Amino acid sequence: MSVGGTALVLAIALIVAAVAVVGAVVVLVVVLTRRRPSPPPAPAVPHDPFAPEQSVAGDPRTLKAGDMVEYLGTRYFVRGSLRLREGGFTWSEHLLDADTIEGQKVWLSVEEDPDLEVVFWTEYEIGDLRPGDRTVTVEGVEYRRDEHGTADYTSEGTTGVGVRGRVEYVDYEGPGGRYLSFEQYGGGQWEAGLGERVPAGTMTIYPGSG
Repeated sequence: MSVGGTALVLAIALIVAAVAVVGAVVVLVVVLTRRRPSPPPAPAVPHDPFAPEQSVAGDPRTLKAGDMVEYLGTRYFVRGSLRLREGGFTWSEHLLDADTIEGQKVWLSVEEDPDLEVVFWTEYEIGDLRPGDRTVTVEGVEYRRDEHGTADYTSEGTTGVGVRGRVEYVDYEGPGGRYLSFEQYGGGQWEAGLGERVPAGTMTIYPGSG
């Protein structure tokens, strides 16, 4: 065999050997990949038992006009919202479309102080009742004065008040998660409402399409 023929045979042999090595590497990679164990499941993340998602279905802090709220078997549409601020403290009040007593206003307040508190309010005919005393008795329930202040507000949707302004409030607290609140918008007439804290698992929030 000539020198040229020997070189050709040697080159072919080297190419075949290289292809074989590459093939072996590919097979090894495939085998190792298939044998790689699955990653362990992520550990369960601890949850705050008093977080909003644990007490209601949906986050009441995100409520806005167009959302729907179901409470104790009755569904309400959120018609509008008041966003209130007093110093560094903020909270919201939402006007609900109630199919209960015609003309009666129903509100839902949402605040964190520091825990989340959701209160369902119904309008109360104030009559001669005015805030000021340390205790006030309404329908046989005694309420004790808790807070008094003035907050700035902005209005979204339909709320019955201006786009922005100031409101003076006087809050009373009663037994068993019951409340009495007086509000005076822009120096107008005092309005009153009776409130009850929303128990865990009794409210469902359905976000609107907007």
